[in-house]
Amino acid sequence: MRAVRIDEFGGPEVLVPVEVPDPVAGPGEVLVRVAAAGVNRADALIRAGKYHRAGRPPLIPGVEAAGVVAAVGEGVTELAAGQRVMALDGVNAPGFYAELAVVPATQVTALPEGVGLVEAAALPVACLSAWYCVRRLARAGKDDTVVVKAAASGVGSAAVQIAAETGARVIALAGSAEKAAWAGEFGAHEVVDTSAHSGEAEVEEVLRLTEGRGADVVLDTVGGPAFERSLREVGHGGRVVALANVALEPSTIDTRDFYPKNVSILGFQLTNLQIHGYDPRPDLRELAERVASGAFRVPVETVVPLDEARRAHKSLERRDNRGKIVLAVADL
Repeated sequence: MRAVRIDEFGGPEVLVPVEVPDPVAGPGEVLVRVAAAGVNRADALIRAGKYHRAGRPPLIPGVEAAGVVAAVGEGVTELAAGQRVMALDGVNAPGFYAELAVVPATQVTALPEGVGLVEAAALPVACLSAWYCVRRLARAGKDDTVVVKAAASGVGSAAVQIAAETGARVIALAGSAEKAAWAGEFGAHEVVDTSAHSGEAEVEEVLRLTEGRGADVVLDTVGGPAFERSLREVGHGGRVVALANVALEPSTIDTRDFYPKNVSILGFQLTNLQIHGYDPRPDLRELAERVASGAFRVPVETVVPLDEARRAHKSLERRDNRGKIVLAVADL
């Protein structure tokens, strides 16, 4: 089968198209014929040797995909060959940058009609992360003001929609005027161009928009220095959810920015949650139904052929995309 493999850690140039033997589903596993694979920060970290779950090369990256069940292993009864599915597996890292991938059946979810394979490939990581953080951790509701950072990213655009659906007032922060306006199309009530409100000015703008009270929820998808600002942007009794550090920088904070306000700081990491027993399938089914009904959108900016995975990673690392980047593995 065709695949894209990493034979040594490094930059996008280490992503190499190769031919490898077809995998075979074992007990409790599903063999998925991959149609499309999402491109994620985790993939870039795997490639660079900075992902906590990655082994040593040779490795095939890719933690989410959509396609068709090609075969099921012994003991799998809830899925059958020919079903359209989406799959998520950052725990075992089976490698979805390939025509075939073997996945535990517990990480595979059947797709309802009305959800295309490209959008399904972009759904598991970003939408599920946003859903869990907004609905379960932050418990956002109609009386809340929710700040979403990097609102033009895959996670950010999903979080804006999910928070808006709860009835919350949503303030979307994005890195350019164009991205901020685009994030507003997903239901944000106010948008902030952080390139024009960098550093202290960002905090002042959030406080201005909340009449000095601060937000009830801040979803920090950036990390690094942005996390320190999140703690100053949240109000009394608020919740800050930290789910990424795409800045790859330390966060230096002053505890006086949060403990006098009785603020809760909540951490989220999807793979670690799964390791400790979280079954993503019920939440993924609910998200897929919302996409099928038109209640949620999964924005895909670019679909890149599998053999051009290097180009996809370069675009991801430049942070110039709005929404998701997807690799087309089969003809779509």
